[in-house]
Amino acid sequence: MFRQRSGSSLCYRCGKLNRVDAAECFYCGARRPGLWGFGASAAHLVGRLDFAKAVTVVCVALYAVSILLDPTAAFRARNPFDMLAPSSSALVRLGMTGAIPWHAGFWWTLLTAIYLHGSLLHIVFNLLWVRQLAPPVEQLFGSARLIVIFTVAGALGFVLSNAVGVPWTVGASGAIFGLLGALVAYGRSRGGVFGVAVFRQYGQWALLMFIFGFFMAGVNNWGHAGGFVGGYLSALVLGSTERRRENGLDRVAALAALAVTAIAFLLAIWTGFRL
Repeated sequence: MFRQRSGSSLCYRCGKLNRVDAAECFYCGARRPGLWGFGASAAHLVGRLDFAKAVTVVCVALYAVSILLDPTAAFRARNPFDMLAPSSSALVRLGMTGAIPWHAGFWWTLLTAIYLHGSLLHIVFNLLWVRQLAPPVEQLFGSARLIVIFTVAGALGFVLSNAVGVPWTVGASGAIFGLLGALVAYGRSRGGVFGVAVFRQYGQWALLMFIFGFFMAGVNNWGHAGGFVGGYLSALVLGSTERRRENGLDRVAALAALAVTAIAFLLAIWTGFRL
């Protein structure tokens, strides 16, 4: 069963063995060290998840659905950047975000829009960056904190772009900038030869990508900036594996991020296909 009701489990804070139903850790005093019996299951589920691959599968599946909802629109490309672009109506039905849906109260689009894309080149480039950046973030922060950083950064990127009035937007690029922000935060806080190398490499990538965004039409630079800040701050709050081991609380936070994202898609589909 998903919940462990008896036996022992490791404390999410200190990693030492306690009764699963203990009110507080015998060693460090942390409350509910067994996380109400969900700690072991959270570790098992998050530990087995290849998040970069999961993001790829979800994004590709949703892109295919967005094309199938309005196939004729996908073949009206005026230039290579519009190749196989889903229609706006299809993206809205699946959870496109922006100032317009935000003011309508559709908060869930902050999460659903991360996994939607506006053209073939858009999804290809974003998924290539996810595959490039997710592994080093996972290595430095752990698989659970990778999920939290990606989700928080993507949502905060859209919060900023919606706040400044970008009417419609989709894409994982804000979350991608969040991964860059997390790596920059790690390099800056770690210091030393390795820290400086990480800071310079990923800081230069972030700067070049941000500047490049100003020379392309339709790029949500506000979302990029908000995503970078979200990833940077998330990394500072969560800390890397060098500061502390990933614990049960991190894994529960990751599962919560995945659960809220799943709920967001249910709300988006329910709302989008009823209108």
